[in-house]
Formats: sequence, structure tokens, C-alpha cells
Amino acid sequence: MQEHIVHSPAHVNPDEPALLLTRQLAPYPRGMPVDPHRLAAVVRQHAQTARLLGVDFVPAYRKGGPGSASDVTAIELDEPVEVEPLIEREPPRESARSHAIAEPKPAGKPAAPALIDVPEGGYSASAAMRLPDWKLPDRATGEDDRAFKLRAMAALRARYEADAPHQHFVTDHHSIVWSDGDVAARIVFVGEAPGEEEDKAGVPFVGRSGQLLNKMITAMGLSRDGDAGDKGVYICNVLKTRPPNNATPTSREAGLCEPYLMEQLAIMRPLAIVTLGLPATRTLLKTDEAMGRLRGRWHELAIPAPLVGSASEALTIPVMPTYHPAFLLRSYTEDNRRKVWQDLQLVIQRLKGA
Repeated sequence: MQEHIVHSPAHVNPDEPALLLTRQLAPYPRGMPVDPHRLAAVVRQHAQTARLLGVDFVPAYRKGGPGSASDVTAIELDEPVEVEPLIEREPPRESARSHAIAEPKPAGKPAAPALIDVPEGGYSASAAMRLPDWKLPDRATGEDDRAFKLRAMAALRARYEADAPHQHFVTDHHSIVWSDGDVAARIVFVGEAPGEEEDKAGVPFVGRSGQLLNKMITAMGLSRDGDAGDKGVYICNVLKTRPPNNATPTSREAGLCEPYLMEQLAIMRPLAIVTLGLPATRTLLKTDEAMGRLRGRWHELAIPAPLVGSASEALTIPVMPTYHPAFLLRSYTEDNRRKVWQDLQLVIQRLKGA
């Protein structure tokens, strides 16, 4: 019997936890033409079998050039399978979307010019990049902290909706998913992008990942309610719109949306940030390290003075990277749960010491 080899994408790190379904292909001898209809049927059968065994996701790939690691076309199942937005891997840099659905634009509306020239890998807050012509609102006389932050955040969201940075890339969304929780919270959770359920509700982390995140927040003695006081949290994503097929955001997409996230953080001035998953972590920390090396220790996000409305005072925020709840749902092992809880305990300790 001839040996059959299944090639894994080059960008998958074999030392990372198992993040992708094993691609089991039909037993065609090497060199024999492959019947695409039979291949699709086999893949569909394996996917349905995996679903019955409890696997509830199918990894979303982008379709690159012929022979590229991302040259995979999505197979639609007979029954829908919920796909969360996280894949703990570095996505291909410049590859086109597969089965992308562009947001419809009103007839006659001219496309807005690009907001910024995003360099490869996005841009860093340390470069003092910011929104053009944006100024943090002045605090009114007698205005308390929460009221000021609510007003400033509303102005920032209005600016985002006017700029619509998502029109510069392919998106599949029906609503802008801005944030949830208390704008005056001491801790901010940052994910990568909304998923299908979030797009429907207009609120981040409301699907299965959100349910697990809620349990994590409750275990920390905190709440995502908007009036939880010192126990409140704030939740947002790098992208404010759902990517097609819940795909991992590209560096350009993250770069176009990053200035709004930076301004959100500058308005809030939280005591700590928890980044959920590699895409959000790499957007803020500008690192190529794996999550296994990033988690379990504090990092720093430096936001320059101009972004915080100061002539001289920069803002440094501690950042704790940890695994995305969607990753835990896919690899729900005792070891992974223990690692996440260790990360969250470090956050609790910092909040108690503040």
C-alpha cells in the first residue's frame, strides 16, 4: 500500500496545542486526479462525524495562491456549525478572503480615502500614531469620571462610525460591535473580532466563548454589568465588525482598527488589560512570540502622551496575555484551564494591590 502524507500548513507551530482539525483526505494514490465532488463528500462526512463527537468548529482559512499553505476552500456542512473567531496562530500576511461577503454600500456613496498608511504588522502606539484631527473632549466643570468617560467614548464611537475603517477591507457584518461593561472599569478584556452571535446582538462575547468568559469574570469576583462599580470590567475587540467566516484578522485590518482601540484605552486608563488570544496580544504588544511564552507574566503597553491628551504624561498599562475562551472550548483540558486561572489570579492580585 502506498504511503499517504497529509501536509500541515507551514505556519502551524507543532509545539503549540492542537488547534486545527486533522485533514483526513480520501485515499487517492499520489498523482491520481482527485474528483472534487468525492473529496467534498469525504470532507463533509468527516466534519459531520467530528461534530457528533463534540467538535463544534471548523478552522477558517484564507485562499492564497496555488500551492500556498492557505490554499484551502471552505466546505459548507449540511448543518451549520458555530465557528468562534479565534485560531491561535499567526495568519498569512497578504492573502485574500475565501467566500468573503462584502458589506453593501449605499448607491452613489463615494469610498472614503484610506485613514492611514498601515505598515506591515500594523503600527505601534509607541510611534505616536493617532486618529487624524481627533482630540479627546475636555472634561466639563464638576463632571465625574464615569460621566466624562461615557461622553468621550460616545464621541469616539461616533468618529469610528463616520470613518468606517471596515469599508477598507472585506467584512461580513450587520452591526458594529463596540463594547460591553463599565467604561470606568479598572480592567479591560480585549479580543480580536466579533463572531456571528456578537454580530447579531451588537455586543462582544455573547456566544459560547462569551458564556465561558462570563464564568471566568465571575470567578475573579468581577462583573460585566455596567454599574458594578469597582467590580466592573470592560470588554471590546480590536475589530469592531465581524470578519467573513470568522477569520483571523489580517495585520492590515488590525492596523486600520487599532487607533480606535488605542483611543478607547486612553479614555479609560485602566489598571490592567487582559488580551484574549494571540491576535489581540500581538496587535497590542507587537510580538511574534507564541502564547505559551507570553502568558503567565506581565507586559507593558506604552501609550504616548499625545494619545492621552497630555503634553508630557505618557500612559503605561500592564498587559496580561492569556488563551482565548474559544481556544479553551476547543482544548478543554485541565492543564489549559489551570494556566488561564493562573493568569487571572495574577490580575486579581494586581487589582487588590492597587
